[in-house]
Amino acid sequence: MHNLQSVIGGPSFGWSDKSFTKLLVLLKNMLPDDNMLSKSYCEAKKILCPVGMDYQKIHVCPNDCILYKNEFVKMCNCPTCGVSCYKVNNGKYSNDATINNSHPTKVCWYLSIIPRFKRLFASADDAKNLRWHGDGKIIDGLL
Repeated sequence: MHNLQSVIGGPSFGWSDKSFTKLLVLLKNMLPDDNMLSKSYCEAKKILCPVGMDYQKIHVCPNDCILYKNEFVKMCNCPTCGVSCYKVNNGKYSNDATINNSHPTKVCWYLSIIPRFKRLFASADDAKNLRWHGDGKIIDGLL
């Protein structure tokens, strides 16, 4: 589920781990009592990581200008807007990542698609069902 944070909550929503946990609790309470939805972000993370659903955390400019990866990985300030990518616990921005209690202001969770496709197509039955529209579709000129 924590991988869903990047898909659902991404930069445009700015969800924190706590707000994502609250969303999971809300959804769990809305579903029938015997549902299997995780109760927290950490619980979902423990389920997804062992089954090969890894993720990559990438620091992001607070104004969504750049991703701090590749040539920008060592930068502390955004080259476009000049805002620091680190926040100290008191809520102020800092240019120094070595300060105790400094955290990135925004993090993007990248979900690699290849391991997901491998899991989807691992079972012959599931793979057949996923390919039905290409293999078994009747082409008669009608929708």
